[in-house]
Amino acid sequence: MPTGPSAEFVAAMEDVLEVSHRPHDPSRPMVCMDECSKQLIAEVRDPLPPRPGDVAKYDSEDERRGTANIFMAVEPLAGKRTVQVTDQRTRSDWARFMRDLLLLVYPEAAVLVLVMDNLNTQSIASLYEAFDPATALALAARLESHYTPKHGSWLNMAETELSVLSRQCLDRRLESKAFLTQEVTTWEKERNQAFTKIDWRFTTADARVKLKRLYPSYQV
Repeated sequence: MPTGPSAEFVAAMEDVLEVSHRPHDPSRPMVCMDECSKQLIAEVRDPLPPRPGDVAKYDSEDERRGTANIFMAVEPLAGKRTVQVTDQRTRSDWARFMRDLLLLVYPEAAVLVLVMDNLNTQSIASLYEAFDPATALALAARLESHYTPKHGSWLNMAETELSVLSRQCLDRRLESKAFLTQEVTTWEKERNQAFTKIDWRFTTADARVKLKRLYPSYQV
């Protein structure tokens, strides 16, 4: 039986691919989760607004005001995403985001099928660091976690959604966490109202053909 990093990558990849093609089940929604940071940058001088025949002008000088973290959870089959801006991305921040997803966004779901990258902050242990044991256990019981393999974050559809957020909302100077939160909330609302879904077509069968080089050789 093949073992080692190659086999571990393939096993995790096929697990995520199989989960990604489960039929929609409101009682067990499949949700992809990811995060990114955003540099907060303020203008030093007021930009000049656009005029007929002339584009808007911004000063090259700016003022850096730290960073903020953005958590993204997207349910591809429902066209639903939840975005939360935090100061940091610690284990406790992740745990609180999970709590909000389970109790506020998906209170009726029996289990949340969660696809995410394999980071040390994103584990059941983080729930126990943030909450009392009874609360942590109750939250953990409603999570079914599936992790993307190392160097396999492209399998996480939340990464795709973060890319869309970056292009449509974050590709400019945003001066504060409050302003960033306001803009991200507006983007989230408009995208959810449009029920924008993700049509994931890459399957396990595709992987076994197109990524055959990643599969370890098997000898009986």
